[in-house]
Order: sequence, then structure tokens, then C-alpha cells
Amino acid sequence: MVKNLLNLFFPEVCLTCDCQLEANEFYVCTICRHELPLASFEDTTNNELTKMLYGRVLLRNASALLRFSKKGLVQRLLHNLKYKGHEEVGEFLGKWLGAELIKHEGFRTVDVVVPVPLHSRRLRQRGYNQVHKFGKQLAYALECDFNTEVLQKTKATTTQVFKDRIMRWVNDDGLFMVTEFETLKGKHILLVDDIITTGATIETCANALLKIEGVTISVATMAIAE
Repeated sequence: MVKNLLNLFFPEVCLTCDCQLEANEFYVCTICRHELPLASFEDTTNNELTKMLYGRVLLRNASALLRFSKKGLVQRLLHNLKYKGHEEVGEFLGKWLGAELIKHEGFRTVDVVVPVPLHSRRLRQRGYNQVHKFGKQLAYALECDFNTEVLQKTKATTTQVFKDRIMRWVNDDGLFMVTEFETLKGKHILLVDDIITTGATIETCANALLKIEGVTISVATMAIAE
């Protein structure tokens, strides 16, 4: 009733197609939700993501929820998350992926979820890290901790969505540092991000975390670029 009344004056629209949402719809309309391209990684130890990072970082498991393509529905959805203040998109995608990850034994052993960090200057500009609510929902689903402090970004960089792998590796090398080595000693860490393109950022973050004694790393992202 309240939502119906509010929609008369402040109609909520789908964050992918801009059509007005029905009373029982949230963030994404039913039609768009069914059209969102799923990554469908049934095997979390042998898929496109693990193959992308093979030989670059040692992973236990990896998964992505959606497939990202230029000018596609997922790009519009993530644009609203990152640049339009719609943090609720991260929560929505986190609940969705969390319900899938809990089905896999390899993810049920995760001890802590760690998001890829933003530099402090970018965080002040945006006002939020777009991965935080996503990560919190994954931690809730997996019944584990959520830690935003152990991994820090040391300097600001420009957006890197479609840079080639070599350029991104040069830009990312040394950008992330671990601030606490004792807290996560021997833990299974789930490293989370919004989108993986070349894998360079995840690679650099994971290798920084692997400096902690005895840790193992799994990865989960909202989307993987085609």
C-alpha cells in the first residue's frame, strides 16, 4: 500500500530499461531480470574465471553472477551502481549470488569476505565503495566475517574497464597493500569485486593477500566481461 502511494508521486523505474516498476518489483523489472545474461558457473573450480587467472594467482574457487558486454543490460545496471548512487544494486546482486554460492561446498568454508578497495580520494568523491553491500550480502549468506580494513589501495587510478591486460598489470602492480597480517592468518578469504575484465586487479589484490601466512583465496564478482 505504501509503495503504491509513493509510486504515484515518485515512481520507481527499472535500473536497466527505465520502465516503471510494478508494486512487487524491486530495482529491476521482471522482464529485464529474466534477460540478464547469467554467467552460470556450475563448476567453481574450472570455469572461464579460473582459466583466466590460471598461472597468475592460486585460487580455490571462483564465480561470477552475470556476463558484461558493452551497451548491454549489465553495463546499465552497474553504471547505476557505480555512478548514480544506487548502492542497493550491490545488495540485490549480493543476495542473488549468495544464494548460489551457498550451494557449493568450496564456498561454504570461506572465513571472511574482503572487497577490492577504493582509494580514499575516490571513496570521498563517490561516497561509497560499490562492492561493499555486495560483499556484505555474500558474507551474510556464507555466515562469515566481512573485512574492509585488511586490504588498502595506495594510490588513485583512472577507470580501467577496457584496458588491455599488460597495461592494467603495469598500472595495478603495487597498488594494494595488506595492513594486518595476523588477523587473517590461515583463513579462507573470498575476494570480491564488481566486474572482472582482464583479471589484473583481482590478480594483484589476491597476490597481496597471499602474503598472509596460510591463507587461501577464492573470488566472486558481480560480472565477468565478455
